[in-house]
Amino acid sequence: MFTRKWQQLRWVRYVALAPLLLLLNGCATHSIWWIFDPRGVGAKASFDYMMIDVVVMLGIVGLTGIMIVWFMWRYHKGKNRGTYDGKWAHSTTIEVFVWGIPIVAVGFLSWAVAINGSFAVNPYNPTVITRHMKPHGNPIEVDVIATDWQWLFIYPQYHMAVANELVVPAHTPVFFKLTSTAVTTDFFVPQLLGMIDVMPGMRTKDALESDSIGQYQGVAADYCGAGTSWMLFKTHVLSKGDFASWVHHAQQSTGNLSIAGFNQFAEPYININNKIEYFSQVQKGLFNQVILEVMHGRKWPLPMFMTENMVGYLKKQAAEHRA
Repeated sequence: MFTRKWQQLRWVRYVALAPLLLLLNGCATHSIWWIFDPRGVGAKASFDYMMIDVVVMLGIVGLTGIMIVWFMWRYHKGKNRGTYDGKWAHSTTIEVFVWGIPIVAVGFLSWAVAINGSFAVNPYNPTVITRHMKPHGNPIEVDVIATDWQWLFIYPQYHMAVANELVVPAHTPVFFKLTSTAVTTDFFVPQLLGMIDVMPGMRTKDALESDSIGQYQGVAADYCGAGTSWMLFKTHVLSKGDFASWVHHAQQSTGNLSIAGFNQFAEPYININNKIEYFSQVQKGLFNQVILEVMHGRKWPLPMFMTENMVGYLKKQAAEHRA
């Protein structure tokens, strides 16, 4: 009997200590909780609004749970803790309590989250970023094109592009225009900005600003075919000086990207080795031209060999020096 009780208490002890394991994640170089560590202005605002929503709803649910337990304890049959009134029919206090709290909660969430939050993190015009912009500030513009299965980032202001790597300056608003050649997926850098759809023949927008220099993981957040697992990109937030040096380095590359070169780049490619390419010259208006071509039926078809034998296709890709 004693042994059984001790075993039960031991399990309770383990359960009680389990939350402390979450604190140990801070000791890891790459914590599994990094998605809850926003480093961008927009991502931080989205996280804050989400936590407001969670706290308010937990307050309602938690209070309801406590009241249920209290009622079960107080009015348990045979315990004589509460008195029974067979003629009771109505209580204004209970009505105010039951209806008032939900009305106040819904009103607060509607104002704080649904209205303010929607405008603050609206990807097309995030006021959390734009309201702090200087009248004559210098935001960065980046055109993003998703292919099967790579990311191309075009910097129109610098007439250059880079594939499978995003680099932006800190303390600077960055505005994205996004489209796709074939895949419908989601552009997502969890620690920096919210998720946005990327669709063929269409243009969407997003924006970010970060004061935290570092490297962050970007992903294609929606399944889009055989190469989805490798459709990743590193996002580097650099100081303005380091960003200028990076731009100068990229502009020294020998790669040029005309519409013909893009058509070759957009052919299906599984980027298993995290290949990064730089293009020092990009044809003007390439982003808009890609949208128009897709709207008029341009396709970059998948080889049947890729879907039937991916390992064989990867060997063929490597033999063609595309790996």
